[in-house]
Amino acid sequence: MDSLLYDLPALTIRSISVSQMDNNVYLLTAKESGAQVLIDAADNLPAIEQLLADGAGDTSAGAHLALVATTHQHWDHVRALKELVDSTRAPTAAGADDADALPAAVDRRLGHGDTVAVDGFELTAVHLRGHTPGSIAFVYQDPEGPAHIFSGDSLFPGGVGNTQKDPERFNQLLSDVTERLFGAYPDTAVVHPGHGKPTTLGAERPHLEEWRARGW
Repeated sequence: MDSLLYDLPALTIRSISVSQMDNNVYLLTAKESGAQVLIDAADNLPAIEQLLADGAGDTSAGAHLALVATTHQHWDHVRALKELVDSTRAPTAAGADDADALPAAVDRRLGHGDTVAVDGFELTAVHLRGHTPGSIAFVYQDPEGPAHIFSGDSLFPGGVGNTQKDPERFNQLLSDVTERLFGAYPDTAVVHPGHGKPTTLGAERPHLEEWRARGW
């Protein structure tokens, strides 16, 4: 199956699903420079290496893995992280409050609003507390189209991420998602979750109060 999701002016977005957990691995490749950012090295290093090779075909420059970004610390999102970093020596980035729990050293510890730049584009870190303490969404703002939000397990079609029935964590996550995603980006923004299919902020916005009322 073709991994290409979006062919944008400056970059391509590709995705594969790995493991029985249906984890999404995303790859952004800058067309001009060949710089690649991989989001969530969840599992299955050979499949990830094939994804990188597919992305290399999207640029006439020599493709190179410029950054491995992790949305959060949960085991199903990081099983191939150490192997990938060991084999490529690519630098890493993750939320500051999750960094120490990852199986590979984190070169860039991100807080809310921080940006990570590679040659050709940059991503903005949005700290969404609740699913884990340091969960980060990575946002690419396409200058010629909608924003692309890589939300990890913090926002899905139909609701926010699992907070283990903890009301405090749920309220924190829903508040952060409401303020920092729905309050900051328009309805056209595309949400790429850590599992399953994409959605848009516009499709989910009408249900925010319903989610708060049901408590999950």
